[in-house]
Amino acid sequence: MSDVEDDFMCEEEEDYGLEYSEDSNSEPDVDLENQYYNSKALKEDDPNAALASFQKVLDLEGGEKGEWGFKALKQMIKINFKLGNYKEMMVRYKQLLTYIKSAVTRNHSEKSINSILDYISTSKNMELLQDFYETTLDALKDAKNDRLWFKTNTKLGKLYFDRSDFNKLAKILKQLHQSCQTDDGEDDLKKGTQLLEIYALEIQMYTAQKNNKKLKTLYEQSLHIKSAIPHPLIMGVIRECGGKMHLREGEFEKAHTDFFEAFKNYDESGSPRRTTCLKYLVLANMLMKSGINPFDSQEAKPYKNDPEILAMTNLVSSYQNNDINEFETILKQNRKNIMDDPFIREHIE
Repeated sequence: MSDVEDDFMCEEEEDYGLEYSEDSNSEPDVDLENQYYNSKALKEDDPNAALASFQKVLDLEGGEKGEWGFKALKQMIKINFKLGNYKEMMVRYKQLLTYIKSAVTRNHSEKSINSILDYISTSKNMELLQDFYETTLDALKDAKNDRLWFKTNTKLGKLYFDRSDFNKLAKILKQLHQSCQTDDGEDDLKKGTQLLEIYALEIQMYTAQKNNKKLKTLYEQSLHIKSAIPHPLIMGVIRECGGKMHLREGEFEKAHTDFFEAFKNYDESGSPRRTTCLKYLVLANMLMKSGINPFDSQEAKPYKNDPEILAMTNLVSSYQNNDINEFETILKQNRKNIMDDPFIREHIE
């Protein structure tokens, strides 16, 4: 089970407080509660029966939206996603979004939608993701939930980046920037963490477009934000793009520093990009003609014998020894590991 799935499931067990006011003397509806837990017991062995059973929770509500209906819809979204019933999943998600205004607390709805967003974001179906994020944003227009709006928009922006749809990404970035500005139109440095997320997305776009002029300005701005506690993954993205920018400008030592910082951040966040950045570090090491072994560092040493890294270090070794035959042999044997990366290919060909 993935961490995201585990989080999604654990969240179901938490009591986000079936909140009943003292003066109303209301009690949890036992029939609804029993129906919900009976349905939940079915979902692993017979998901279709569970879906029908969760529908009964909604029927028992009789149009009065409440906590148990909200929880039932969350389960129905999850089951339909696992079964690949994406059309039905979207129907249920739109239904759930009608509950966020009055049926559950703001805190509960935010945590729930956050967990659903993270769960569905594991999909590789880009059309589904786009529909999902846009539906969420549409529902949030009236909800005035800035944090959820920001998170959903950054996910939609990342989707546009993955699809190389830079026009739509630019529009998202404009909206995100506006949400982090003061009344004077300047960056609100009190929102440093959000600003770094925006910069990371924008920096990736300019790196892909090879727009070094705009990239340099943004990169330097991002390093001057001191009010943030960024996720290491965000800093990994920023430093990786900085390394690429410096390498393209022939500033090999600066590139070397950035790739090493990117590697450490990716390593801390558990991102597979750490291996890619180590390859870039080896490349920068080769181009700066350094005699220092990048794997002498405590952080990089465990990856020294990784097959992908080994191919790259052997390539550099043959280059430094002026052994053209060995260089070409290694390239031929490890073409996928080395030359499939467009950035490495750009500097080796």
